[in-house]
Amino acid sequence: MQTEELTTLITALAPDQKPGISKQYPEFILPADKLHEVAKTLKENPQTKMDYLFSLTAADRKDGLNVIYHLTSTEYHHTVVLRVILADRENPMVATVSDLWSGAEYLEREVFDLFGIKFENHPDLRRLFLDDGWVGYPLRKDYKDSFIFER
Repeated sequence: MQTEELTTLITALAPDQKPGISKQYPEFILPADKLHEVAKTLKENPQTKMDYLFSLTAADRKDGLNVIYHLTSTEYHHTVVLRVILADRENPMVATVSDLWSGAEYLEREVFDLFGIKFENHPDLRRLFLDDGWVGYPLRKDYKDSFIFER
């Protein structure tokens, strides 16, 4: 499926989508409430068959907390990037995709642990790297580390 066809399909599912800035793959910025529907369609549609989630990460940017998904089809060899921008820094939340790609379970836990983004309906959302008593989210730009290293 060509970029134009992917754009048409995703626009039909999420008319509010916006084009992203990725130069390597077609990128779509989606409203958070449309992410799961679009991801499920991309996986299950016989013309797209996005059967592999090869990256799920986050970034703290000026426009908000971004969750970025890289999907590919091992059969058709096309790739797409989906991005969700969460403006609510106090309670950032997006639907889990771990029900679609089991590999997302640990990637979402990592994003939760380091950015504080919650994934609705995640089967086991808890810290992955940091202690349960850890305060804050170290990969956020507003994170203040209480540890001071002196030489």
